[in-house]
Amino acid sequence: MDARRYRMVVTSRTDYVRTGALVDEQLRHWLAQPPKRYNVDAFAEGRNEIASGVTLDHDSVTGVTGAYGRWRLRETAPGGTWQTTVVTRQIADGPTWVQLDVEHLPDDADAAPVPAKTPRLAKHLLEALDAHDGLADVTAMPQVVEAEDVEAVIDELCDAGRRLPVVMASTPYDVEFDAWLEGTLDPLVRPLVGLAILYVLTPGAESVFNRALEHHRVYNGGIRTYLPGVDPAWPADGQRHRVMSKRLITENPRLAARILNQLPQGLATRLPLPDALDSVPLMRTRARDGVGDSEQDRLRDENDALHEILEEAAREQRVRADEIRDLKRELSQAESNEAQVVVDYDEQYKELHRAKAQIRKLQRELLRLGAAEQAYATVDPLVNAPTSFAEILDRIGDMRRVHFSGRRKHTLELDDQAYGSSWVRMAWDALLALQDFAEAVSSGKANSDFKQWCADAPEGAHVISPRKVVRDESKSVKANGDWSRARTFPVPRHVHPDGKLFMGAHLRIGGGNTIAPRLHYYDGARADDGIFVGYIGPHLTNTMS
Repeated sequence: MDARRYRMVVTSRTDYVRTGALVDEQLRHWLAQPPKRYNVDAFAEGRNEIASGVTLDHDSVTGVTGAYGRWRLRETAPGGTWQTTVVTRQIADGPTWVQLDVEHLPDDADAAPVPAKTPRLAKHLLEALDAHDGLADVTAMPQVVEAEDVEAVIDELCDAGRRLPVVMASTPYDVEFDAWLEGTLDPLVRPLVGLAILYVLTPGAESVFNRALEHHRVYNGGIRTYLPGVDPAWPADGQRHRVMSKRLITENPRLAARILNQLPQGLATRLPLPDALDSVPLMRTRARDGVGDSEQDRLRDENDALHEILEEAAREQRVRADEIRDLKRELSQAESNEAQVVVDYDEQYKELHRAKAQIRKLQRELLRLGAAEQAYATVDPLVNAPTSFAEILDRIGDMRRVHFSGRRKHTLELDDQAYGSSWVRMAWDALLALQDFAEAVSSGKANSDFKQWCADAPEGAHVISPRKVVRDESKSVKANGDWSRARTFPVPRHVHPDGKLFMGAHLRIGGGNTIAPRLHYYDGARADDGIFVGYIGPHLTNTMS
């Protein structure tokens, strides 16, 4: 389906006021930065024209039963106008909704609109907001699923409240995990930002996932799109959820991207809006302060507003007609894609039979992952990086805002393992990034958590891949008393009266497997306590160990 309009609909876990402030901040940043470079200050000064042929309007309502805030950007271009609308909405005690629409409005009513692409603003909003759809987080980049996360992910797949499709990727048996993720998967799913829930299974998680979902498997580099309402116990339900093979992805990535993106893009525009968003009235442009002081000007403004309302209503009718035409076009395209989809299914089932023969080879490859990750670490050449975990422990004391409170014994064990050299560099990168983050928070230059800092840090700051940062442990780990206690580490009593804290936040020092080290930490930067690292050592006990 050739999507005419881009539409993102998510909910925010933060309250309405905070969400609205974050949306305003990201919108203004997006408008002021290249390539737009619009004069956002003009709006604050009472003018809605922020550049030649570009207008920015805002309206909001706050009442007993609910509130909304809305921005509308219109950019004149040859043949029509590009309109971007951002709405923040809450009714009574319900969730806070965020909607982002981008559409082309042709000058000629009979002309077809230009299909809208995924805007950069969608990525900015998802990185700033704690956005979700039902139980699932909605992120700008694929989330790494490890074995201990599978149970929670299956709950998200079966969640009756989920509106968005889940795009679940696996990793080829003969390819290094991070290389596949960054080199192949990221470009493939980039147009799906805000349109789908994005996941990638580590090799260890893949086997757990496929054992649990016998009729909905995905493996060896395949990608599966799960529609809402997954029924794991019903074999026929598996046919609803498209599978794309590694072969198509590697041999014809353009065709793979078109087929993969088609379904979520079409669903986004066809799915009815939630009642809270559907009840927001059409926008009526109001005269800005200092404009339209005379009665004649006021009447002219009223007349323009009425014409605008009529134009909006007519445009909505045309959109509905376009959607009907698009549905017919999608049926035609589905017929042409059907043969390719059948090939993909056949390829996946053939791969399943080959999987047993690959197990021994896979185990050997996993043991060599540490050496393959040598390319990951990008250490500042001005920093004399440690060459062992013993040296790391000695040098943490020199950091102003990162403190090690754990047992040295567990960390020193890592020096005895075969692949400690790459792990040392990655652990040092992580500590440098934590130090820069804590300094930025202390100086008021950062107002986020560490994961978002790594995504948005200023140039020159030490960062690690946001995928290496896990904000908290899974539900199954926290519910198990032994596992929870194993992740409770010492802190000074001025930080917590008990002298210890559960540290669910952790960093993946190694790659996508359960033998690689972990760094568990407590973020006390906002309280000016700094970062307390309670553990650097082998992966702690979980569902896989």
